[in-house]
Amino acid sequence: MTTLKDRKILLGVTGGIAAYKALELTRLLALEGAKVRVIMTRSGVEFVQPLSFQVLSGQPVCTHLFDLEAESRIGHIEVATEAEVAVIAPATANIIGKLAHGIGDDYLTTALLACTAPKIICPAMNVNMFENQAVQENLAKLRSWGFYQVGPDAGDLACGVQGLGRLAPVDEIVEKIRQVLTPQSLQGKQVLVTAGPTREALDPVRHLTNPSSGKMGYALARVAHRRGADVTLVSGPTFLTPPSGVKEVRVATAKEMHQAVVEKMVQVDVVVMAAAVSDYRPKVMASGKIKKSDDNESLELERTEDILFRLGELKKNQILVGFAAETENLLGNAKEKLQQKNLDFIVANDLTVDGAGFGSDTNEVTILWPGGEVENLPLESKEVIAAHIWNRVERLWQT
Repeated sequence: MTTLKDRKILLGVTGGIAAYKALELTRLLALEGAKVRVIMTRSGVEFVQPLSFQVLSGQPVCTHLFDLEAESRIGHIEVATEAEVAVIAPATANIIGKLAHGIGDDYLTTALLACTAPKIICPAMNVNMFENQAVQENLAKLRSWGFYQVGPDAGDLACGVQGLGRLAPVDEIVEKIRQVLTPQSLQGKQVLVTAGPTREALDPVRHLTNPSSGKMGYALARVAHRRGADVTLVSGPTFLTPPSGVKEVRVATAKEMHQAVVEKMVQVDVVVMAAAVSDYRPKVMASGKIKKSDDNESLELERTEDILFRLGELKKNQILVGFAAETENLLGNAKEKLQQKNLDFIVANDLTVDGAGFGSDTNEVTILWPGGEVENLPLESKEVIAAHIWNRVERLWQT
C-alpha cells in the first residue's frame, strides 16, 4: 500500500471559488502524515485566507515572491526542489495558460518552473472557459509534457450554469497523488478483478444472495490501477463507488458474471476472483410474489455456473487467483479448491474470525501455493491485503 506519511507535497491554490475545497484536500493529506507546502496566488488569497491552510498543514504558507524572510534562502527554489509531487487545485485558466507558456511571475509559477517532480493539474472554471480552444490547447500541451490531469467534473457551477468545470472530488485527487507516488510495477498489464455478491431471484421481490460488501475486490482493483495496470472490475450488486480510472462492469447473477468474465479472459494477463458467487439458484423463478401458505413449501435449487473452474480450463499464460471464504476446515477446503480450479495461488479467509468476515474493512488471510507453501497474513486493512496479493502476482511474473 502506498502511504503518504512524510511524503512532500507541493499544493498550489489559485483564485477560483473551488479554492475552499483545497482546505479539505490539505486536511486529508495532513491526516495521513504528508508534509504539505501550500503556495497561494494573489487571487487565491482573495478566496481563502492563508492562515487556514497554515493551521491544517502545520507549515507556513507561501504567498509573496519577495518575502524577505523566506526568500533569504531562495524559498521558492527550496520548496520546488523538496517536493515529490506538485498539485494545482484548483487550476484556473490563468495558471494553465502561464504554465503552458513558461511564465514565472509569482511564487507559484516560479516554483513550478523550478520543480522537476511530477505535476497534477486539477482544472476548475466556468464551462465556456474550460471549453475555450486556448484552454484546451494549453491543457493538451501540459499533458504532452507529462502533467497529469484530474477532472473537471460536470454539474452545477458557481456561476449558475451546468457543465464541465467543477473541481474533481478531493478523494479522487488524493488517489491520483497516491498513483503518481507509486512505482508502476503493473504498467502495461491487463487485469480483471471480480467483486461483491451475486443475486439469484426467487420471485420478483426476493433473491438468494450473501453479505459480501465487495470491499476486498474493490481494494484489489484500486491498488492494481494505482500500480499502473489497465483494470476491469466485474462487480455484483454493491453500494461502493468504483475506483477512479477503473472500468466497471455491473452484473447481478452468477450467469451474468460468468459471461462477462469468460468474454474478457482472453484479453487479460491476470484474473483475481474475489467475488462471492452464489452456488445455487432457484430452478424456477416464480412469476409473482410467493405468498405464505399453511402447506409445506419446498424450493428446488440448481447449481450455478462454476466460474473459477471454467477460467481454470481456459487459462493459458494468464495468472489465475481464487478466494476461499470458509467457516470450517479452512486449509483443507482451500487446498482442494486450489487443485481443482487450476489456480496459481488461493487466498483463504476464515469468516468466523472477528474483522475478517463479510462487510469488514479488514481481513486476515492465508495464501496457499500449489507446491504446498502456506503463508499466514495478519489482520490488516483490505487495501494492505490487496497490496500483498499483487506483490505475489508480480513475484510470479519475475520467476
